[in-house]
Amino acid sequence: MNENICAISTALGVGAISIIRATGPDVFNIVNKICDIDITKKASHTISYAHILDKEEVVDEVLIMKMDAPKTFTMEDVIEINSHGGISTTNKILELLLLNGCRLAEPGEFTKRAYLNGRIDLLEAEGINDLIVAETEKSRKLAMNRVEGNLSKLIKKHRKELLSLQAELEVIFDYPEEIEEEITYDKVLEGLTSIKEELKDLVNSYNNSQIIKEGIDVALVGKPNVGKSSILNHLLNENKAIVTNIAGTTRDIVEGSISLNGIKINLIDTAGIRETDDVVERIGVDKSKDIINKANLVIFILDNNTDMTPEEKELLDSLNNVKKIIFVNKNDLDSKIDLSDIKEEVVYGNTTTPEGLDNLKNKIVEMFNLNELDSNNYNYLTNARELSLVKKAVESIEESINNTKNELPFEIIADDIQMTYNLLGEVIGETYKEELLDEIFSKFCVGK
Repeated sequence: MNENICAISTALGVGAISIIRATGPDVFNIVNKICDIDITKKASHTISYAHILDKEEVVDEVLIMKMDAPKTFTMEDVIEINSHGGISTTNKILELLLLNGCRLAEPGEFTKRAYLNGRIDLLEAEGINDLIVAETEKSRKLAMNRVEGNLSKLIKKHRKELLSLQAELEVIFDYPEEIEEEITYDKVLEGLTSIKEELKDLVNSYNNSQIIKEGIDVALVGKPNVGKSSILNHLLNENKAIVTNIAGTTRDIVEGSISLNGIKINLIDTAGIRETDDVVERIGVDKSKDIINKANLVIFILDNNTDMTPEEKELLDSLNNVKKIIFVNKNDLDSKIDLSDIKEEVVYGNTTTPEGLDNLKNKIVEMFNLNELDSNNYNYLTNARELSLVKKAVESIEESINNTKNELPFEIIADDIQMTYNLLGEVIGETYKEELLDEIFSKFCVGK
């Protein structure tokens, strides 16, 4: 924390501007060594025009933003140099900072310092990285909710409630003569149960957050020439997969993404599944079977113009434990398919009319409750670390509830409550292990 660090904060490449950021106890003096103005005399949170110098050679004309601690992102002195974009110029300014007293920042080190200096908590820090990598509007809203501290406020509220409850219990066995209002087991049970239900709601929110962050992996599955590639191209509105009337054209996995109700849908066009002596096609079929096992949803495609084959019936039977939609393609043609043995709901459509796949899209929205995700409440757990800790907190508070129902001594119940309080503290980073921080911030880009 006593070192001065620097990094390029914008993507390195050809562009209008680049931003090189530095923070630490001596960054103002370091920058003074490489520019033609005295930055130490400039007011905080102002931008100054200057030239970056390599000895007497002008490297670039820049704008330098000076920010005095503690009103900065890291709560330390911060400098941001806005230079002309370009690999050579940007790298040269970074090199000069490194030669004059800075070291290169590690991934996420600026955010890590903001956390360690108390400006943000761990949930807010993770939200910053989520915001950087957000690909859809909903994932941006989810990340921004965390950056603004809304989920943190909820966790802190429950910790405050637990602390208050614990304090009341401790007064009973430490200072019984000072009790003004009697606390009963029923009152303790009511408080614990209310907190438990809200924590369980957080645990249940995890699946929603994964859909928002990662999207839904959808595998298009069926026999050769059933229309999988046409459906992919139609949904993507581009000719990504080769379409011919020759069975077995698609021999490898073809992927693309669309946004549906603000959720990323990762479409995977698989090779037609059938028995084949063609070595290359057989590899594609094996890949398809692997994709089926990993996908969140399988769209099993049938041809309305031909009856089901024994191979299709066998494949459909193998999908009993898989989340799936049975989609009958080419409903603009005469129906020759017998669906009397199919018990599941069937969706019909085609790729020849603009609205031909609307029923399929609506079914995906319905199946994953995507309309319910269109909410102003984005207080969701978003990673395995948080989920694990809140699950443990729920188990801990259930232990407290059981002990309360059994009317165990208040000392024991108070200790149980302390355990839940500590677990929720780990969620927001009130307590942490150094190796955990290293793992979390290693996922950030350098310069953030």
